[in-house]
Amino acid sequence: MEDAGVGWIAAIIIGGIAGWLAEMFMKSNMGVLMNIVLGIVGAAVANLLLGLIGVSLGGWIGYLIAGFIGACILIALARAIRR
Repeated sequence: MEDAGVGWIAAIIIGGIAGWLAEMFMKSNMGVLMNIVLGIVGAAVANLLLGLIGVSLGGWIGYLIAGFIGACILIALARAIRR
């Protein structure tokens, strides 16, 4: 998070937005707290995965994109494990 230039309060807000967007995109039904968690954890997961292939996203928009991608990955993994 600090590498992206995003503080903790901004990470919570951006994570919530990213989680909400992923929830709408994946047609999932989660609460506000879970959206925030999905967005923040998803951003960490996506940054790790994108870093492995040499892609670096920075700033608020990059954190939002990474959070969205990561949250979608986490929702898809949760659905796969439940089945």
